[in-house]
Amino acid sequence: MNYAATLHFLYQQLPMYSRIGAAAYKKDLTNIQALCHALHQPQKKFKSIHIAGTNGKGSTSHMLAAILQEAGYKTGLYTSPHLTDFRERIRINGEMITEDFVVTFVERIRQHINIIQPSFFELTVAMAFEYFAQQQVDIAVIEVGLGGRLDSTNIIDPILSVITHIGYDHVQMLGNSLPEIAFEKAGIIKLNTPVVIGEVLPETRPVFEKQATTTNAPISFAQEKRYIADWKYEHHRLVVDVEDYHSNERKKYHLDLTGIYQTKNVLTVLEAAYQLRIQNFKLDDTIIAKALSQVKKTTGLHGRWEVIHQHPTVVLEKVLSLLPKTATYYFTKAQIPRALPEKELAETASVIGLQGYSFIDVNTAIQTALQHAQPKDLILVCGSVFLV
Repeated sequence: MNYAATLHFLYQQLPMYSRIGAAAYKKDLTNIQALCHALHQPQKKFKSIHIAGTNGKGSTSHMLAAILQEAGYKTGLYTSPHLTDFRERIRINGEMITEDFVVTFVERIRQHINIIQPSFFELTVAMAFEYFAQQQVDIAVIEVGLGGRLDSTNIIDPILSVITHIGYDHVQMLGNSLPEIAFEKAGIIKLNTPVVIGEVLPETRPVFEKQATTTNAPISFAQEKRYIADWKYEHHRLVVDVEDYHSNERKKYHLDLTGIYQTKNVLTVLEAAYQLRIQNFKLDDTIIAKALSQVKKTTGLHGRWEVIHQHPTVVLEKVLSLLPKTATYYFTKAQIPRALPEKELAETASVIGLQGYSFIDVNTAIQTALQHAQPKDLILVCGSVFLV
């Protein structure tokens, strides 16, 4: 098969969460263990950092990868989903996995695929592990797909675990309460392995502390180590002043990831970097500051409050309930089976006073919006990564 045929096989033949929902989620690690056994345990051949959370895990993964890469480490990065190219999921030093490797990998284990019948996600996780092992990365940042305890990525033995934030996330699979969801995320905490917790709530803290105690894992809560003393937007960047609670030392960072929620993520990243320094990673303040100022360039992250057009300005993010009732709306959908039909979206929006037009195709909606916009207008694109 060529690359196009291989992708078609991956998308059409394997169960994929974005297409069929919960049916693609395997509530055990049997398939990924079998795949990696067939590949001679590639996940054991490189160091890794494991990152889970309801929100912020993607941005945190990219920021940490940027820091490690800036410090000179050959850095693997596994994230999901992708925006436009499947290969965005698997990168080394910002460069996507090669098409040849994708094709060769699928052909090589086709027999095992037929026997094991993995999901799309399970196969891509195994592909990432094999690629990082073959390319002999110094460290790989691995983002959890869904949950943590039973996520396919959870067969690694990381040198650091990170849990960014807990919210009501996939409740049909992870639990109906924050402690239940936190328990699933806490499943990435490993024996004698330090763990950094980003945002913590009174309901979730005991869950993390219990798991850390059970596994003898040193635990640190990022929001108790540093705080955002001040922040502002300056030249399309988020400028944050971070102060250390214990030393009162203040440092300034210019982030190219500009959503205000990045003020929370950066505290998690800084504590994670500190924990890595304890393990003798050479991550000084100059390296960290430079890396955080160019995450998108370094790792290829896109779609987070990103300005993709000017005059009129076009920005990406999901904030439906916060949008003004005086704006004009163009309702559409991503081209995947689970996408909410555009007419249903329009009806839902109308309940909260948002009025506009419906389009079956995203690009038609964008073009219509551009045609009706004035040079100084703002076009905001809201929706999932698949729509972006």
